[in-house]
Amino acid sequence: MSEPDAPPELGPVAEPDAPPEADPPPQPIRPRGWWEVRWRQARNPPPPVIRAVLADLGVAIAGALALLVYDLGLSRGAVLPGGDLRPFAFAVFVLVVVVAGSLLTYLWVPLPRPGTSAPGRSAWSAMLGFFAAWPVAYLVLVVTFQLIRPLLGP
Repeated sequence: MSEPDAPPELGPVAEPDAPPEADPPPQPIRPRGWWEVRWRQARNPPPPVIRAVLADLGVAIAGALALLVYDLGLSRGAVLPGGDLRPFAFAVFVLVVVVAGSLLTYLWVPLPRPGTSAPGRSAWSAMLGFFAAWPVAYLVLVVTFQLIRPLLGP
């Protein structure tokens, strides 16, 4: 025969007049290392920065595709008026990415204005796109002409 089920044991019962248990002491805050701070910043970038980089990246990818088609045409024997203008085309590419990226960022990234809760556009919005455009333009050029272009053959 089996024994009857015993009631579950309950924890200690607090006395009605007993003071509530004190919270545990706070743990000391551990300072984060340099790498840990940078990793956290990379995982949680501010939305204006993401928008600026995306605007610049969109313009740079479209321009790099046009440059790639131009370069492939010249390398496969196409004769274009004006001859080989690749150095000029690269300079125009960087200029277009910087100007269009700055303009798109100005239009797409409203920044907070001091003294009001409404965001607004300012020259700082355009400057954010301007400063993000330079590395984006050159990184897209490197990926396009050092990684993708060799895969397409001579």
